[in-house]
Amino acid sequence: MTGMEAPDAELKKELNATLHIRKELGEEYEPALVESFLEKVEQRLDGAVDRRVRRQLAEQQMVVARDARSPQGSSDSWGERFGFGIVSLVLAIPLSAIGGSVADLPGLLVAWAGIVGVNVVQAARLSPSFFSRRTGKSASDSNSDWEG
Repeated sequence: MTGMEAPDAELKKELNATLHIRKELGEEYEPALVESFLEKVEQRLDGAVDRRVRRQLAEQQMVVARDARSPQGSSDSWGERFGFGIVSLVLAIPLSAIGGSVADLPGLLVAWAGIVGVNVVQAARLSPSFFSRRTGKSASDSNSDWEG
């Protein structure tokens, strides 16, 4: 059992002591004794919540640190692009031969259109900004659009 379900021997002792003191002192001290016991429970809860929050923050910081350290920059993109280009060129040879032998020039054109299409999709996936719409505006012109 973990968290709030776990038996807390010290808290049980505090409750038993509070009940014992209530019996000895009488009912006129009951509100003060209950308030004192509830303050101790609240302190326990606050401590448990603080520990849990600190642990979760530390875990989140570890995740962020791992993500920051993982290589996701241009070296992976370049390697992936290079490898994909090599594979597509290697596969282009048999595809060209099959397309050309089965349907002559139209078959060859369809095979190469497919190869080019796959490479364009891969390039767009790796660097979407490369295929974004470009306008003839300068940087100062594009900033003025937002100011106004």
